[in-house]
Amino acid sequence: MAYSAEKLKEEKVFKDPVHRYIHVRDRVIWDLIGTKEFQRLRRIKQLGTTYLTFHGAEHSRLNHSLGVYEIVRRIIDDVFKGRPEWDEGERLLSLCAALLHDLGHGPFSHSFEKVFDLDHEHFTREIVVGNTEVNTVLKRVGEDFPKKVADVIAKTYQNKLVVSLISSQIDADRMDYLQRDAYFTGVSYGHFDMERILRVMRPREDQVVIKQSGMHAVEDYIMSRYQMYWQVYFHPVTRSAEVILTKILHRAKHLYETGYKFQQEPVHFYSMLTGNMSVSEYLKLDEAIMFYYFQIWEEEEDAILRDLCRRFVNRNLFKYVEFHPSNDQMNKLMELNKLFRKAAINPDYYLVVDSSSDLPYDFYRPGEEEERLPIHLLKKDGDIRELSRESEIVDAISGKRRTDHKLYFPEDLLWDDSAKKNIKKQIRRLLELE
Repeated sequence: MAYSAEKLKEEKVFKDPVHRYIHVRDRVIWDLIGTKEFQRLRRIKQLGTTYLTFHGAEHSRLNHSLGVYEIVRRIIDDVFKGRPEWDEGERLLSLCAALLHDLGHGPFSHSFEKVFDLDHEHFTREIVVGNTEVNTVLKRVGEDFPKKVADVIAKTYQNKLVVSLISSQIDADRMDYLQRDAYFTGVSYGHFDMERILRVMRPREDQVVIKQSGMHAVEDYIMSRYQMYWQVYFHPVTRSAEVILTKILHRAKHLYETGYKFQQEPVHFYSMLTGNMSVSEYLKLDEAIMFYYFQIWEEEEDAILRDLCRRFVNRNLFKYVEFHPSNDQMNKLMELNKLFRKAAINPDYYLVVDSSSDLPYDFYRPGEEEERLPIHLLKKDGDIRELSRESEIVDAISGKRRTDHKLYFPEDLLWDDSAKKNIKKQIRRLLELE
């Protein structure tokens, strides 16, 4: 029997709080789960710094990856199977891409990537096609199979239906993380009727479509996503933690580049700091390694690095006020920068504007940045219509980007009775703290 068709003697199941059970029968999937690259995802939180806002948000990228795999397995085994539009020969490829789609995430993914100019999707593809245990497993299926998996994850695979299962405006990735993140944060916003959506999914040549009878379930899904972004993902306290984390990494990078002598040399950061990171070096990084350095740096001689690390480790976060990038507000920001420097508080690290933006749903806009394939409804007469043309609720939010700006600062440094107290009083007035 070919390795690609080999089944386990007994089905393996993972107990899961979202999907109840995750089922594995394929030998390939079981072997991939056992690789060290996949197991590393246990040490990467799904929601980065969100655990500092919602204490239950400790779940990992591995949890989520298994969930995405399970949703795709249900779609192709229970919904698509036997339908002429679905090529059963794409089944294993779809399952592998779903399982491995987040393989390249680094610790505290987005802050980490921004500071060091890294791309987790690039590393995901490199892990899949490189000298790794994952690649060894995939090559047993076929010499070109790793590249096919990488192409699906990169959204360049020729069969767009396969790509849409894990990368579209209604895909297994989003359906899992909305429910999983809602469960672990304890909020109700991310819940929607996934069972109904799965039942009304249908395969088409280029993407999954939804039977018109399922339109209201899709509306609920889109609104759930909208609420999760503004109530959880863009929570201002979580963003405060991300601001501090980002500034820690910026400070460490600045100190390294200026020849500072660390008490504990950041050997795990060297390849990042020099911009020459290999896949093997990248895979050694996880959040345990990051926390090791943050705790060591709590005793570092550099006052800024020491203070930022203590704040992050002990959750002494920055406060925030609303900020609108108008001329008046920008002038106020410039004045605050001057006053912070007079008060011997470095504004490069302690006065930060953070902006969050989301577009909950959009239809195809050729030539624009981040072109999006819309969700299509399959009508009873066989016609296909874009969702916002049929749904007044979705039409009301289509193409409408919402942006929120906050100004973050360490309020505790603005209330002492030092010689700078008059300057700090001016700062507090500008920030409307008194």
